[in-house]
Amino acid sequence: MQHERYIKRCLELALNGELGVAPNPMVGCVIVHNDVIVAEGYHQQYGGPHAEVNAFNNLPKHVNVQECDVYVSLEPCSHYGKTPPCANLIVEQAPKRVIIGMLDPNHKVAGNGLKRIREAGIETIVGVLEDECAAINSKFIKAHTQKLPYITLKWAETQNGYMARTPDDNGSAKISDTLNDDFVHHLRATHQAIMVGAGTVNIDNPLLDVRYTKGSNPIKVVVSPQLSVDLNAKLFKKGKTIVYNTRKNEDTEHIVFIQLDKFDMSHILKDLYQRHIHSVLVEGGPTLLQALMDAKCWDEAIILKSSNNWESGIKAPWIGIPSNREEQRKNDLIKYFKPQ
Repeated sequence: MQHERYIKRCLELALNGELGVAPNPMVGCVIVHNDVIVAEGYHQQYGGPHAEVNAFNNLPKHVNVQECDVYVSLEPCSHYGKTPPCANLIVEQAPKRVIIGMLDPNHKVAGNGLKRIREAGIETIVGVLEDECAAINSKFIKAHTQKLPYITLKWAETQNGYMARTPDDNGSAKISDTLNDDFVHHLRATHQAIMVGAGTVNIDNPLLDVRYTKGSNPIKVVVSPQLSVDLNAKLFKKGKTIVYNTRKNEDTEHIVFIQLDKFDMSHILKDLYQRHIHSVLVEGGPTLLQALMDAKCWDEAIILKSSNNWESGIKAPWIGIPSNREEQRKNDLIKYFKPQ
C-alpha cells in the first residue's frame, strides 16, 4: 500500500503536464524520506527537464538522498534526446531504492533505464499500479508499440441520431450545449492533431482551434482525395494544415499538401506517425468517421448526445456497441466508447 500511495501521487503530478509534453509521455516523480515526501516533480513541457530532474532539483539540501526512495510513474529514460538520460542522474544521486510504475515501451529505453540503475547496485521495484500508469499515457504507448497515432472519434448527435443538417435546411447546425464548448476544446488541446474531411471544411468553415480552454492549437489535418476542399476556408489562414490528397505534393506558407498514391486511412495514419503526431481527434462528418470505424482505425469514441430532436437531417454513424462510460454534462449526455 505504501508503494501504491506514492505512485498515485506520481500520477497526480504527471497529469499536470497533459497540455504540454506531447509527443513525450506524462511522468511524475516523488522522493520519499522516512515515509515523508520531501520533493516532487513532473514533466512540464516537451523539450524541458523530465520529472526526475525537477524532483531532484526540488530536494532540500539537508536531506541525504542516499536515504531516500525515488518513485516514478514511468521507467527513467536511458538515452540522450532533448535532455540527458534520467537513469544516469539517478545513478549519480544513488538513492536507497527506486520504485517504477511501468517500463517505457519506447525502444530507446525499453528496460535499459532499469538495467542501468540495477547495475549500479540500486534496489528497484517495477510494476506498481502498472495499469493506471499505462492508462494516462495510452497515446504514447500506442505510438511506440504499433507505430500509429491514437485516434479519438468525436461527434455530437441529436436525441434521435442526427449529426448535421441537410444542404437545403437553414436551421441552426449547433447540436451540443454551448456550455460544453470548453469540454470540446479541451479535447482538442489534449491531441496533437485534429482531422476533418473536405465536406466539413466546405460546409461548416470551422477554425478547429482552441479558444475556450487552455492549451495549444492542434495541427489541422484535412482529408480531401480530389482536392475539393475550399482553400480559402478560415482554417487555412493561421498555422499549418496538412491536406492529404491524390493530386499534388507542395509545401506552402500555411498548407502542406501530401499526395498519396494509395489513398486510404491506414496510409494517412502511418504518415502522421512518421511526422511524430501521436494523437488525432477526428471531428469530421459521417463519411470520414465511418471510414475509420470500418477500417478499425480508432481507439476511443466520444459522443455528445443532445437532449434535442430534429425532424430530419444527416444521420450520425452507428457505433453498434455499448458505451463503457457515460456522464451528464450540462444538457448533453457524454458517452465514451472503446472498440471491442
